[in-house]
Amino acid sequence: MLALLRKLHAWTGLALCLLLVPLALSGAALAFKPQWLRATVPTADRAMAVTPAEAAQAMSAAQAAFPDARTVIFAGPAIGVHEVLRDDGGAYLPAGGGAPIQAWPKNGRVVDWLFDLHHHLLSGDTGTKVAGAVGLLALAMILTGLVVWVPAWRSFRWRLRPDRGGRAGWLAAHRDLGVLSAPIAAVIVLTGSAVALDDVFAALMGFQRTRPPVAAGAGPMDWPRAFEAAQQRFPGAEIRLASFPKPGKPAAIRLRQPQEWHANGRTTVWIDPAGSRILAVDDALAQPASARLYNAFWPVHASKVGGLAWKALTFLAGLAVAALSLYGAESYRRKLFR
Repeated sequence: MLALLRKLHAWTGLALCLLLVPLALSGAALAFKPQWLRATVPTADRAMAVTPAEAAQAMSAAQAAFPDARTVIFAGPAIGVHEVLRDDGGAYLPAGGGAPIQAWPKNGRVVDWLFDLHHHLLSGDTGTKVAGAVGLLALAMILTGLVVWVPAWRSFRWRLRPDRGGRAGWLAAHRDLGVLSAPIAAVIVLTGSAVALDDVFAALMGFQRTRPPVAAGAGPMDWPRAFEAAQQRFPGAEIRLASFPKPGKPAAIRLRQPQEWHANGRTTVWIDPAGSRILAVDDALAQPASARLYNAFWPVHASKVGGLAWKALTFLAGLAVAALSLYGAESYRRKLFR
């Protein structure tokens, strides 16, 4: 049985490495995306607390400058500029008003290309599902690797790379690095798969996402009124993002309550374009315990909690998963091509 498990582990890992290496390396790089943006985008290093008036001004500015704008992620403690998500790209607007700071086409920046690679494998929704499946298989690889390691535990050494020549050196480095990185790597791949396969995990965990209501009418949005209503409904919450209404669908405002881990919050207020009144709300703190647990997966995976220490561990875990794939592949290359 152990021999069969060892073969499954080896051949599955060999097949996975082509996708797992780019997923792991892009994820490692994205762990420090906020630091990169603060260093390269003008005024992004300023912490902001967005008021309803500031949020309304940002929505109007985004709509005027970019007719294809879909969503605006507002400036906050981490990034001091508003990010406009568009159909074919993105842009940054300065907090407090003014001309756009930057604008770019889809995947026109390295960080956007890395994000698309990591989340979607550059293939849209299909790529997202494939990435989620790869993550679950990677979790299985971690668990089976630990099982087949147990009989050889006395050979364990604190090594991160091969310290002797030949196939045995690559296998030993693969085994020891796998044991060292297993706890954090397992958390990272599990939470990443949960984010990618959200419908599957929602069904497994026994909760349903609240669906947006049907908009009661159409008309120009009164954004100041909408944001004031949302803030009054959740007075202690931080306004994090808003999406423009589509035909037959309401506008959406996302807020982050102090008890939420999610950087953009999972508390949602839906606004009727006709009259800019509240149609419905989804209070993240009133959701079932399983939904609240699921809401914590993305901030853990994206190292939005835990400070610099967890961010560094996430980065190292990404490098370790990539190295494990390459070490295993090299050991089998040496076996097949003696």
